[in-house]
This record gives sequence, structure tokens and C-alpha cells, in this order.
Amino acid sequence: MTSAPGAPDAPDAPATGWRLFHGDGEPRTVALPAAPPWRRFTPERSSRPDMPYVIEESHANIVNAALLLRRPLLVTGPAGTGKSSLAHAVARELRLGELLRWPVNSRSTVKDALYQYDAIGRLRETTLSRDRDEAEPSIGTFVRLGPLGTALVPSQGPRALLIDEMDKGDVDLPNDLLTVFEEGVFDIPELTRLPEDMAEVEVQTLDHRGTVLVRQGVVRCSEFPVVVITSNGERDFPPAFLRRCVRLDLPVPDEERLRSIVAAHLGDEALRAADDLIDAFLRRRAPGELATDQLLNAVFLRTGGVDLDAEGLLDAVLHQLTGAM
Repeated sequence: MTSAPGAPDAPDAPATGWRLFHGDGEPRTVALPAAPPWRRFTPERSSRPDMPYVIEESHANIVNAALLLRRPLLVTGPAGTGKSSLAHAVARELRLGELLRWPVNSRSTVKDALYQYDAIGRLRETTLSRDRDEAEPSIGTFVRLGPLGTALVPSQGPRALLIDEMDKGDVDLPNDLLTVFEEGVFDIPELTRLPEDMAEVEVQTLDHRGTVLVRQGVVRCSEFPVVVITSNGERDFPPAFLRRCVRLDLPVPDEERLRSIVAAHLGDEALRAADDLIDAFLRRRAPGELATDQLLNAVFLRTGGVDLDAEGLLDAVLHQLTGAM
């Protein structure tokens, strides 16, 4: 509540219990408690903090087969089964560096995932340089490799690439990837057309390296990247694409695995207090799909002193992802 003009500011009202926001209009100074482990972000970490990943041995064996065969791993399964998290876990455990991520949507193209060329920006900057009687900027300033292109840059070891939700892309997208998956090479026509004395060009990348030297407009990997492709199973992929992948189907976790996941993320003490929440999660999952992180959210709130019996609160946390609201 704002004080009247000329009146002294009202003292802060203390927060009570687990409720930080009361909806009463009274300003109050509160200290937010620590965020869940999976929602903590620092400049030193990537967009996803290091989190434990619980995986069955049979599924880990399939991951290893894809690694040994140098083939993309196609991970399918309902939402919330840990498909994207698996890519982060592999990159972290094998020390493959920063995970490159290509989130696919209906407008995604393989070309954009390989590189983007800012022709308009180059024309503008070139014109300005000429007007100032300055040297023209290098064409490489206007070429930026995408996540797939950056993953194919030659390096001492393979990079890790997550192609997320492939089934949301255009129907031709899987087939457009076949040549890249088979050859591990692509060219940048804007650079291949340059004269011989401009055969080497520094272009921008998406990772910490910033730039990389491209010779004669061709990028050819020295180690095929570790590629994890996720799909929610919304449509089928062509046989030619499936032949080039190793497939892993992640089922919804059963009660035993749910308990392992809760313990790994929040500890044994949180697990001991979560029996009724796990039961509720399993009951609700039958009529409508739920994601495992929704259960983790509920357990985290419980361990933080939140009264999940409050009207509508558990329904808000364990809401169905499909079907009627």
C-alpha cells in the first residue's frame, strides 16, 4: 500500500509462514528462500545446473551403443521422462564441454542450424566503411555458425549437441539432415565463392571459442558430435532417418524409479516425507499425463514447509499436461 503524499513510509509488514505474497497490498521486505536445485543459475554455470540423472542400466547400454557407433541417439517418450536431461547428463559425465542446443520448431531449417549469413548487415556496414574511407569489414563478421554447424567444427574431441523436439519440425527436416549425418561436412556458399586470396575466413560460433577459421568455405568435423535427438512421438520419422539413429524409448518412470529420482535430487529425508505425494502423482498420472519434475516441485514445496493441503495448491502443482483442464 502506497503512503499518502507527505506521510512517512509505512513500516514493512513481516512475512508469515511460507507465504511470501499475501495479496493484501501491504509492502513487505522478504527474503526469498533458496530456489530448487534445478532452478539455480549462476554466471559460472550453463543454462542448466549440474543435476544427477537416474537411468536404468538397459537404457544406459543403448546410450553407450550410440556413442560407440558414432550415431545420433533418438530419444522418444512422453513429456517429463528426462529426454533433454539425458543430453545434459552425457555431456557433463563425458566432459564434452558446453552442450549445444537446437530447439526445433515449425520454422526450423537445417541451413539455419548450420549457419546464418547477415547479408543486409554486411551491405550496410560496407557502405558505411566506404563513406568513411575505412577498410571494409571481413565477411566472416556476418557469418555465424548455428548449433549444428558449431558442433561440426573440427576439435580435439567430439562436441555434444541436443536437437530438441524434432517432431515439431517440418516433415522434410529429418531427410534434410541425412547428408550432414552421413558426411559430417557442410559448405557455406557465401564463402566458397570468395577468391583464392580470401580462402581463410574467421567466422563466429555459438560457443565459448567465439570464432573459428573456415578454409575455402567448408566445415568438416574431425570427430562426429555426440548428438541426442528428442521426440515426444507426435509423428513418425522416415525409415532413412531412423536407419541412421540408435533409438531409445524412455517409458514413464514407475514408483521405484520415481523414488530414486526424488532421493537423487532432494535427498533421503525429502523422500521419507513424500510417500503421499508419490501416491497422488501415480493416481493422477492415469487420467492425464504428468511430468516427473512436477513431482519434484511438489516434494520441494513440502520440504520447504508449504501446506500442500491448502485449497487448490496441489492441483496447481500436479496439473495435467494433456486433456481437459
